[in-house]
Amino acid sequence: MADSKKPADSSRPDLEDSTSVVDRHEGLLAQGAAQAREKQVAETGMEPVSLWVFVASAVVLLVAGGVLGAGGKLFSYNPHPQGYTRTEFVSDADTGPTIGPILTALTKRGKNIYAKCSGCHGSTGNGDGNQFPPLAGSDWVTGSTERLAQIILNGLSGPIDVGGKTYNGVMPAQAPLTAAELAAVMTFVRNEFNDVGDIVTVEQAANALKVYESRPQGQITVKELNEKYDKMLEGEPVDPATMVDFETLKPAAAE
Repeated sequence: MADSKKPADSSRPDLEDSTSVVDRHEGLLAQGAAQAREKQVAETGMEPVSLWVFVASAVVLLVAGGVLGAGGKLFSYNPHPQGYTRTEFVSDADTGPTIGPILTALTKRGKNIYAKCSGCHGSTGNGDGNQFPPLAGSDWVTGSTERLAQIILNGLSGPIDVGGKTYNGVMPAQAPLTAAELAAVMTFVRNEFNDVGDIVTVEQAANALKVYESRPQGQITVKELNEKYDKMLEGEPVDPATMVDFETLKPAAAE
């Protein structure tokens, strides 16, 4: 009698009725992933760098930085012979007699102060003919001293007519200045570039500073200058030939 059972298919797993197909598949997948990780071989040159390499490199960099920071001999440079001493810069305003006419004293001192103004107005006070107006031949310099003082201290904003030409720039404030510094630079520009022949005294400059301090901070305009400050500074005039000590600007006997 023929056997009614079909032969078992050898290509299928022999599963019992109690076997969980889901659990069996999960186990096989987990086992395969673990074997893949264990058998993974890194390509040459792609191996992870050891932590000790980073630590050693950091130590080398720290030591090298310390040597450079301390200015080691390797980076030392001294173009001067041993015992060399740099001489102090002395301008022509710091040389010559120490006693003389107050006009000379203020003009020499004012020349040093004007140095930072020469970048715009020029060493000869002629400006650049385009953006920066001249001081030479300018009524704003030779005229009212209080008006000139307020321009220097506050700076100027907006158009201004100088020598028949309109300049519409912005001049920064030159304050803070001491009374002696203000007197010196005003005397310099009034005489070096214009040959006015008088001086702005320290007393007059001190009064200009009081006016400046009573005004709100900010650049001034031509309209305000003409309305409020078109006058001479208060203070007793001093003969430009008065002999003074160049350091203190106090009267002194002629040498």
